[in-house]
Amino acid sequence: MVKVGVAGYGVIGQRLADGVALQKDMELVGIADLAPTLSIRALREKGMPYDLYLVEGADKAQFDAAGIPYKGSFHDLIGKVDVMLDSSPGGVGAKNKELYEKAGVKAIFQGGEKNSVADVFFHGYANYEKGLGANYLKLTSCNTTGLIRSVDCLDRAYGVDRVAITIIRRAADPGDYHRGLTNALQMDKAPSHQALDLMTIMPHVEATGILVHTPVTHGHIITVVAHGKNGKKITRDMALEAFKTHDRIRVVRLADGFLGNASFFRYARDLGNPRGDMYEIGLWEDSIVESGDNIMYAINIPQESVTIPETMDGIRAAMKMQSDSRSATGETNKYLGLGKWKK
Repeated sequence: MVKVGVAGYGVIGQRLADGVALQKDMELVGIADLAPTLSIRALREKGMPYDLYLVEGADKAQFDAAGIPYKGSFHDLIGKVDVMLDSSPGGVGAKNKELYEKAGVKAIFQGGEKNSVADVFFHGYANYEKGLGANYLKLTSCNTTGLIRSVDCLDRAYGVDRVAITIIRRAADPGDYHRGLTNALQMDKAPSHQALDLMTIMPHVEATGILVHTPVTHGHIITVVAHGKNGKKITRDMALEAFKTHDRIRVVRLADGFLGNASFFRYARDLGNPRGDMYEIGLWEDSIVESGDNIMYAINIPQESVTIPETMDGIRAAMKMQSDSRSATGETNKYLGLGKWKK
């Protein structure tokens, strides 16, 4: 049983903790945080299903006043685990790495850290084998994670040599106020980092992209134009067939009510998914069109939860729990219930 800890119980950290708790071959030892945030207070109200450890600088008196129990220090947690999932604020993970190195503990960092923090820039499907036995992995961002799922799906089935993407990016997560209240769209300089990151993970694919920030919260939308390798045309039917076999891609139709990003969020809540989360990306069947030798499609990225499956894959790679991507992703999918909607 692989022992896992989570540093930072925020938007991603709480979902990482839930994801690990669902893996039957992993044990969530505990979580670590700095302050009695709303997420921590909600955890207490739920009966503290996860043991809490306090990072350096935490004010114990605040936790005591709120009636929130804690088991010990961040150092205590690190000493009890095989691997840490670090979802601390950007830059903090790099500092935490020094603690992990000193303790001889592996770690997996989220997309907010610089690539230099890790030995391998990691994706569970596209380059799982590169992560085998690595001490430090870094996940791709939410957009890049979902983007690579779809491009890798076509690449494995038919071969892809280049893609062009447009990202319609949400401005903030639900509940965030720090970005302000907006009523405008904002362009980023091309190419977007997601296109560059895709080429880092999949160097045989040429990618470029444009990103547009939008004043919404419930998910990003990405359009992809893909070109078959060696000039091989990927037809609409071919693309649809491949996408439907992928357990982390949910193929949907406009006629069924999936009109946009908010439709997925609402559907996840109707399913009873915690926090309205979806681990899978949505892909509109209606969006799959042929344009000359290219195939085009659109996907929805649930930014708060989409990286959780690939992080579980990262644990499996770093700890050599499975030797290949197919086996590892299959185990992760099984425990997270991915693909069950097809049955």
